[in-house]
Amino acid sequence: MAMLEVRNLEVYYGVIQALKGISFDVEQGDIVALIGANGAGKTTTLHTITGLLPAKEGKIIYEGTDITKVPGHKLVKMGIAHVPEGRRVFANLTVLQNLKMGAYTRTDKNEVEETLKLVYGRFPRLEERKNQPAGTLSGGEQQMLAMGRALMSHPRMIVMDEPSMGLSPIYVNEIFDIIQKINGDGTTVLLVEQNAKKALSIANKAYVLETGNIALSGDAKELMNNDQVKKAYLSE
Repeated sequence: MAMLEVRNLEVYYGVIQALKGISFDVEQGDIVALIGANGAGKTTTLHTITGLLPAKEGKIIYEGTDITKVPGHKLVKMGIAHVPEGRRVFANLTVLQNLKMGAYTRTDKNEVEETLKLVYGRFPRLEERKNQPAGTLSGGEQQMLAMGRALMSHPRMIVMDEPSMGLSPIYVNEIFDIIQKINGDGTTVLLVEQNAKKALSIANKAYVLETGNIALSGDAKELMNNDQVKKAYLSE
């Protein structure tokens, strides 16, 4: 049984069908990438999995439990964290306050402090800037903060939406290195990413979304060498 099973998922925005019965699996310990053009349904998929959008049809099974109708805040307690597109940090709160917001479902203060140490170990720049308002950080630092905040909930699976968007090439490389390290620590990663080449280079498995359907799926390295994928998503 996969850690996450999405089965025949249909999602609508009003009368417009955004997802047309997609199915895919995320195995525990993997990095799984969803790639595709803008408007293909990638963010919609993540929002439905994390309880931000309702599914019209289909099921989402997480660790054997049907979570299709479970609200987002309860999913955090179940071990799913979401790093949203555009980072969404609380600009007027300090870095430390933002990180502590990520641990709002946890009651053991000692465990929260231990996790904070681990997050600072993974993101030393956040510790250096812990008393700064989050809005004063660079885009790359805000992305690190969004990832650190998600890790504060001690997730078993982390869902990331466009983590490299708007970042300089140096920060892009750093963010992808960190994603691999987070995965190496045992956290499963479901990744939506416009930079298909980078996403496929670190993923175990990938799915290509086109207008609400899964057009291709398979081993990420094989898809990287697929002529159709190369032409559509990997051309410079």
